[in-house]
Amino acid sequence: MNTAPRPWRGAPAQRSFKDPSLQRSLALFRAFLHEQDDPESCYELLARDAVDQVERYDGPVAGRTVVDVGGGSGYFTEEFRRRGALTYLFEPDMQELGETPPESAVIADGYLLPLSDGVADVTFSSNVLEHVADPQTFLSELARVTRPGGLIYVSFTNWLSPWGGHEWAPWHYFGAERARARYRRRTGKPAKHTLGENLFAVHIGTTLRQVRARDDVTVVSARSRYWPFLAEAVVKAPGVRELATWNLLLILRRCPP
Repeated sequence: MNTAPRPWRGAPAQRSFKDPSLQRSLALFRAFLHEQDDPESCYELLARDAVDQVERYDGPVAGRTVVDVGGGSGYFTEEFRRRGALTYLFEPDMQELGETPPESAVIADGYLLPLSDGVADVTFSSNVLEHVADPQTFLSELARVTRPGGLIYVSFTNWLSPWGGHEWAPWHYFGAERARARYRRRTGKPAKHTLGENLFAVHIGTTLRQVRARDDVTVVSARSRYWPFLAEAVVKAPGVRELATWNLLLILRRCPP
């Protein structure tokens, strides 16, 4: 199978953007606008960008073991593999895997991964934390399977972000049920996400306090994943960060046991 990513709207397939930068943020935003009609291009670009971020913090991934938790249909897994990493995808939802999941994908719950302690050099989880009812237990499992000194990449869309309601955003600011009802009226179909079932109101301030209080990880960086400038500074502003961050990226380092 050819896993080389396809360019988005004529952009070079291997193009990397300065991070953070306005050019990068605009490219990602344009891709997100086409998520529904061209998901492949959107997620291939996002995967390249995410793996670029991992390599900036932790060096080349070639030859290293990467565990992708909740990676859906495998765009991130395929990009890690394209760069030479030994990558394994664990996804709890069969439907999210799609019709052609990556080879060796495993159906598994992120709360209880079928892995030994410390097997991963990099544990990767993109936009999953807002979909789990117990984020701290989920993070504990990511830490458990990461070797001491290994990297943990976690990003999530916080509830008060303009995209916090996912497909029914930004109407979630007026209440989840009202937003879901509006989505159904507008599209004629039920929303994919239901607050309290498969989408949860995760907040940046609370998450940062909880993560910094842990003794199994240290915080290397807490930043906006997509913000074009002052990506770490915006996360340091209480109140403002809950709206302006859009998507929080945590780069964590596994502590010795």
